[in-house]
Amino acid sequence: MIISVIGESKASPENYSIAETVGKLIAESGATVVCGGLDGVMEAVCKGARTAGGTTIGILPGLDPSEANKWVEIPICTGLGYARNIVVIRSGIAVIAIGGAYGTLSEIGHALSDAKPVFALNTWELTRNGLIDSSMEVCESPEEAVRKALSLVP
Repeated sequence: MIISVIGESKASPENYSIAETVGKLIAESGATVVCGGLDGVMEAVCKGARTAGGTTIGILPGLDPSEANKWVEIPICTGLGYARNIVVIRSGIAVIAIGGAYGTLSEIGHALSDAKPVFALNTWELTRNGLIDSSMEVCESPEEAVRKALSLVP
């Protein structure tokens, strides 16, 4: 099973720690992490997963595998730029969003439009017509987000 993890490339210390814990928990469950393969949340989730003995896949925007952070075990070069975000979210059974800027927001939008479950930690709040949009499930902890993502295994 693969879990997609998305988030900010310039992670705050809090979000870096959250992402590292998410990666560790995913690895301990026997699942694989897929992310954008670069810095910030992507690096932290890979670091957590690899240090716990897990597998990490980085879907890279460019054509150079050396662009991947040092914790990516399997770099996949796409040459797609930001369009690779769709590959990241479609690769997992669920998406865990941690922090994030507009790139993360676009990934959340693509995931939700594909009816992919999104579990949110410290990320965007969505509203529609002035009301909270509950399409994305807000989680209180890395443990809750990973547990809910893993519960989707058929």
